Amino acid sequence: MYEFSFHPISQKFTRPVITNHGVWDVRHSIIIRLINQQGKVGWGEISPISWFGSETTQQALDFCHQLPREINEEIIFTIPDELPACQFGFESAQEWLIQQYDFSTQPNLTYSGLLPAGETALQQWQSLWAQGYRTFKCKIGVSDLETEWKVFTSLIQELPNTAKLRLDANGGLSYSESQCWLERCENIQQIEFIEQPLSVDKFAEMQKLSQLYSCPIALDESVANLRQIETCYQQGWRGIFVIKPGIVGSPSQLRKICQKYQIDTVFSSVFETEIGRVSSLQLATELSANHRAVGFGINLFFTSSGENWPQTLWHNC
Repeated sequence: MYEFSFHPISQKFTRPVITNHGVWDVRHSIIIRLINQQGKVGWGEISPISWFGSETTQQALDFCHQLPREINEEIIFTIPDELPACQFGFESAQEWLIQQYDFSTQPNLTYSGLLPAGETALQQWQSLWAQGYRTFKCKIGVSDLETEWKVFTSLIQELPNTAKLRLDANGGLSYSESQCWLERCENIQQIEFIEQPLSVDKFAEMQKLSQLYSCPIALDESVANLRQIETCYQQGWRGIFVIKPGIVGSPSQLRKICQKYQIDTVFSSVFETEIGRVSSLQLATELSANHRAVGFGINLFFTSSGENWPQTLWHNC
């Protein structure tokens, strides 16, 4: 049995996150705490992104409110698939108790830094480069094609040849716009991949594009949860899968899928706190078969929680 408690938190981004889905100003999450019979504490985080396919924050709160003060493993491992962020948060807290993570040890991973949309990216990449980032992610599909191409061209000219750049459309491009980006990126060595150029309902078209162009395509919104990962693999996708642990669902089931299919993964943030980040990076360390840079370089968008951060977050709720 575990003593269960939770607190909702809100963090304002230091700068808005702008994607094809709109402008995002505040990150709403739920911090959960489990205490076992020996008094050890396990931390978890529920950070839904409803427009990405997870439950809403309110649905997650409703689920937490209806639970008793003491819960067991049966409750944790029977959370319905309609609550994938809850599955992640509760299983992570339970694993935290078992693993007793060493917070001072950084996983042996490389990181991709998220650049702001638009011309601001031209001023920010050097700061991330100075911090050690060599892979960058840039949003596209936010403005018109030619305006974005102008910024992209300037960025490519400035970036060192050893840098890698990921272009994330969040499903916001048309088929013809996707062709334009793929054609223009064919022979640019810094481009690692274009992420989710078309909407989720255009899977067949993305399959076709992946066969027509050598510039790699990664699925993101199309593989937001465990069922979608399995479905896309069964339908023949052998390209890159961008996995957001915070909303994908059960960590134990994710391990089974990744180990079964040996898929090419990129693990990515959902703008979680350090609590969710630790659990997510643990999964990335285990399951990044091709050792691609993880998309957790979100330093520009949050202020630090300071030292002793699980307790700091909890007491500041």
